[in-house]
Amino acid sequence: MSLKIIVLAKQVPDTRNVGKDAMKEDGTVNRAALRAIFNPEDLNALEQALRLKDKYPGTTITLLTMGPGRAAEIIREGLYRGADNGYLLTDRAFAGADTLATSYALAIAVRKIGDFDLIIGGRQAIDGDTAQVGPQVAEKLGLSQITYAEEILDIENQKITVRRNISGGVETVEGSLPIVITVNGSAAPCRPRNAKLIQKYKRALGGQEKAELTKGGKEVPYAELYEKHPYLNIVEWSVADVNGDVRQCGLSGSPTKVKTIQNIVFQAKECKTITGSDKDVEELIVELISNHTIG
Repeated sequence: MSLKIIVLAKQVPDTRNVGKDAMKEDGTVNRAALRAIFNPEDLNALEQALRLKDKYPGTTITLLTMGPGRAAEIIREGLYRGADNGYLLTDRAFAGADTLATSYALAIAVRKIGDFDLIIGGRQAIDGDTAQVGPQVAEKLGLSQITYAEEILDIENQKITVRRNISGGVETVEGSLPIVITVNGSAAPCRPRNAKLIQKYKRALGGQEKAELTKGGKEVPYAELYEKHPYLNIVEWSVADVNGDVRQCGLSGSPTKVKTIQNIVFQAKECKTITGSDKDVEELIVELISNHTIG
């Protein structure tokens, strides 16, 4: 048995380094001001896909992401680890999308890709923390879904068995293919890059990246490679390419608006050393209650 797997991945700003320029005036994230990384839980999802590929020979993994031209880096990172190909949704009309517009774009791209058995993505992205995109994609495609997955245990007779890590415990559930699965950060971490695959795909580029290289009339470096090895050409799709409705994409299709973002840093103004005596503990509790720290 072989599987056709689509992995939903996202390039996200590194929210561990949020500064005053993190937001634009229109309430969207200023991605140019933050370092871009592979969304952590999407890497957990990719590892689950790669384990299925190891287990079921002939399985293929397709990465699907949405973003500016630089988001092609996500495709390369997946290829370095064992994915087979990828598609980048990139169009100004996609910019500023909330979860509703994002899931719409991903769903219509999945329909264009066509045949698949399984869609896997991270539970949530660290720039939004909503955990909504995966379930919304499932709803738009009319598929069943399993969320909070920690490990895909088995696939047999078009049935998939998954262990979920949920509040209060762990449960094992079963679903029918095709299906959408979202993976927790508590799942196995993604394997490192493969040295041979890095050498194979290190020059893989998207169309916008090639355009940047050819500014001023310059020729694309290693141009002959892209004709000889088509797998080095990362496919980019616009709204028109996926037959999308512009009104449902980007800001125009996003009812959610972020008004402001604040970077709050907690700092200790004073410190106090107490013993473990009943008297000191009681006095501390009284003080914490009186200044509304607790209670």
